Amino acid sequence: RRSSDPVQAVVSTQSTGALKIKEAEDKKEAKEAAKEEALANAEKCGFTKRVITKGKTHMKPEKGSVVAVWYTGKLEDGTIFDSNVENARKKDRKALKFKVGTGLVIRGWDEALLTMCYGEKAEINIDPDWAYGKKGMPSAGIQPNTRLIFEVELECPVNIGV
Repeated sequence: RRSSDPVQAVVSTQSTGALKIKEAEDKKEAKEAAKEEALANAEKCGFTKRVITKGKTHMKPEKGSVVAVWYTGKLEDGTIFDSNVENARKKDRKALKFKVGTGLVIRGWDEALLTMCYGEKAEINIDPDWAYGKKGMPSAGIQPNTRLIFEVELECPVNIGV
């Protein structure tokens, strides 16, 4: 029902305009808050990942699923401390299999592998706190508070038909 009063019509139009401006401001603030939250979460993440080869599928492992991984672990100076890729006898090579996201490996691996697509190969740089931390792993040549670099390939499971 429209008002025949011109003053009422102007007031109504002005309040509608003000409401739209307020909605736009709220939407902008919500976007900025989401960006800040994403940035804060990224800062909490203890690894960075650079994709070398895209996966053969868009499917990713779920927490608790068994994954098979080929890897080479290096220190920042390039020293290799572990690998299942560069074995001398190729017949004996086997991918490392474990339940991802369950704490069986260092946190940086658990978290990074959950972001990878099956068939993907990536370089993962892991902060000390998400690797071996203050204790390090001297028996493997990893000193305390050492950043680790892994080249990792996540095998495609046979049952996903890739």
